[in-house]
Amino acid sequence: MTEAKVELGRYLFYDVRLSRNGTFSCATCHKQALAFTDGLATSVGSTGVQHPRSSMGLANVAYSQTLTWANPLMMQLERQAIVPTFGDAPVELGNVSIPDVEAGFRAIPRYGQLFSAAFPDEPEPVSLLHINRALAAFQRTIISGDSAFDRHEFGGDVGALSEAAKRGRVLVTTDADPRFKCSSCHGGFNFSDHVTWEGKPYQPPIYHQTGLYDVDGQGAYPAPNTGVYDTSQEDADMGKFKAPTLRNVALTAPYMHDGSLATLSDVLDHYANGGRTRSAIRTDPLLQPFTISAQEKADVIAFLESLTDDSLLHEPRLSDPWQADAGH
Repeated sequence: MTEAKVELGRYLFYDVRLSRNGTFSCATCHKQALAFTDGLATSVGSTGVQHPRSSMGLANVAYSQTLTWANPLMMQLERQAIVPTFGDAPVELGNVSIPDVEAGFRAIPRYGQLFSAAFPDEPEPVSLLHINRALAAFQRTIISGDSAFDRHEFGGDVGALSEAAKRGRVLVTTDADPRFKCSSCHGGFNFSDHVTWEGKPYQPPIYHQTGLYDVDGQGAYPAPNTGVYDTSQEDADMGKFKAPTLRNVALTAPYMHDGSLATLSDVLDHYANGGRTRSAIRTDPLLQPFTISAQEKADVIAFLESLTDDSLLHEPRLSDPWQADAGH
């Protein structure tokens, strides 16, 4: 991590020339104004291919134990960057040739300066390896920690949370009410049980089957969204996905891996019902039906809205550098 690598990564992140047809960038599916999601139920690739899953937010992605919705083997941002760049199932940026990608960036004068500054000791600074390292470095700076909740909880601003949000905080983050088990999957500093950090002892990543589908009477999910099962081929992993962070969740609708729940109210109804199509065989036993009043629902939503970090949405260091750059 150096400032030069991060800056190079920022230019690459917002550059449509990273796609084969020059129409899409990383930021197309990860928009700063939407907490680095795209607002779609399922994303669309550069060639118009509809993706099976929703674009994940990138806020605090540096702390994600694994990346993507359900691949326990994808643990490094540098490795993950290859998937949207060259993947064809589905097509994202649509590239097919590493030499063509490298040659394209070597031909752009601005990148000659940026790559040389980021990798000054390399005989050939412009390479796919360095592209991936720079993109990863930039993504690790997408940090969210200045929400109203944070200012109230850690900054001593007692007025940062409304009374409704304070009541919702108790329901979401504590075990005061046994009906609400939100913190079992959305606990800790990042409101997710899927986190890691330097020095943390290794624990297998946790995934959950939340009762969205049951296409065979035994809890099966419709292909290709079969969760961790897609990688492991273990029946016990059918329909299991990671619990994403709740930070900025008010901006990341629609919800779930396939965007099948439109609003936060719909999500709360889903969990209060114990799942949409609950399977006794596979649905996480934490999901049990419970009653939730209109006031409680409003309080929980008020708290979730308090997790929006407005500074993240407007931070110049995370914004498109090409808009003001004469080298475009």
